[in-house]
Amino acid sequence: MEFRDPAPFPAPASSDGPLDDAVLIGDPGELAAGLPQLLGYRPHESIVLVSLGGGTGRRVGLTVRADLPPADHARQLMAVLARSLTTDAPRAALAFVVSEAPDETVPLLPPGVGPGGGWGTDLPHRSLVHDLVLALDAVGLPLEQALLVRGERWWDFDCPGGCCAPGAGTSLPTGVGELAAVAVAAGTVVAADRAELARRLAPPGESSRAAMEAAVLRTAPRSAGGPREVATGRRRIRSVVARCRPGPGQQPPGDAEVARIAWSLREPDVRDWALLLSLGDDAAAAEALWIECTRRAPSPLDAFPAALVAVCAWLRGDGALANIALDRALDSEPGNSLARLVEDALAACVPPRQLRALLIEAGRSAGVAGPPGASAR
Repeated sequence: MEFRDPAPFPAPASSDGPLDDAVLIGDPGELAAGLPQLLGYRPHESIVLVSLGGGTGRRVGLTVRADLPPADHARQLMAVLARSLTTDAPRAALAFVVSEAPDETVPLLPPGVGPGGGWGTDLPHRSLVHDLVLALDAVGLPLEQALLVRGERWWDFDCPGGCCAPGAGTSLPTGVGELAAVAVAAGTVVAADRAELARRLAPPGESSRAAMEAAVLRTAPRSAGGPREVATGRRRIRSVVARCRPGPGQQPPGDAEVARIAWSLREPDVRDWALLLSLGDDAAAAEALWIECTRRAPSPLDAFPAALVAVCAWLRGDGALANIALDRALDSEPGNSLARLVEDALAACVPPRQLRALLIEAGRSAGVAGPPGASAR
């Protein structure tokens, strides 16, 4: 599956999803229960759109999420989300309003229509769903269903039955569904929220940061890089990547190693070669190394490692981490060349498989030999 962030709007928006297998859905409640697996974290007060496509029209595709907007921004945000979803060329869309808002008090009949009928209750955020329907219709995309997900239950906004009455709802499925099974097989760890994902890249404490800054000063290159420095940088990265492979022998790099690698990534020939590590058999180990360098290297040396994290995450379909890492890179160094390229790719909704092919072709054109196992999928 591919995922992207919609364009930034009043409330932070993010796309998320670490799964890359074809998943067909049946019961919408199962998909509602699987939103944390789709996004990589548990959404709160969010609007989530899922594209449906493929030969059956039931393949889960692009997923976009945004914070629930204030009423005066709802229509514009829904238009942004609808346009984002069309990049996946879906047949239809599903919408999930994830909110703990209580039921709303509404008049039983609109003003001026028949005798006064008193007041009743309705599901929250129905006006938001109305704005979404209009936005999807404007781009020629039908909304198959719109569900409210609240308190471990779900409601269909269009269901007239008692099961979807404001005080009723249907319990979310329990047990391990298909989405959860795929996520477990992919090694996905669901975060409690998006902030928890951001903390995975958070800098260390003050004492560790001071030691890291000292290591950066000690290892600063004394001259411009050349072939010898490029070869040394590649060997150093390869050695540390081997120690970062998942398993009992995993060993994080020391401060001096992080500093030297962060410096070496300022060399384009080292960086281009390192980028291709995300395509090979050691992609997971390389990502672990880039995360360590992003966490520990001071600004702006953390920018290129953060951009590499974004590439690795996007290739896995993990749009949430990709966007968090990209934000880190651009905050640290707004003009960072790799981060800007990744930003353009995400803004254009380049699917992971297409990004993989583009990286391989770029490596070939530049004469950069890719790592073992680097092949288009």
